[in-house]
Amino acid sequence: MSNEADQRMYDEVLDVLDKLRPFLQRDGGDVELVDVENGVVKLRLMGACGSCPSSTITLKAGIERALLEEVEGIQEVIQVF
Repeated sequence: MSNEADQRMYDEVLDVLDKLRPFLQRDGGDVELVDVENGVVKLRLMGACGSCPSSTITLKAGIERALLEEVEGIQEVIQVF
């Protein structure tokens, strides 16, 4: 993380992911926050979510949408492996 704004976003992203995590875990998956830098959130999908053919939809339509709505300053969510 490069600055205070990134640290604030990091903490807020963790809060949102904690709300979403039970839905992912119900399907055998999970998500790990890797980093937040300049409004870009880097996530690692794990378990069933890591290999699921619908993981891109989960990432973009589910997680990214929730983060954009709830955390000011988020520009994009990307998956890292």
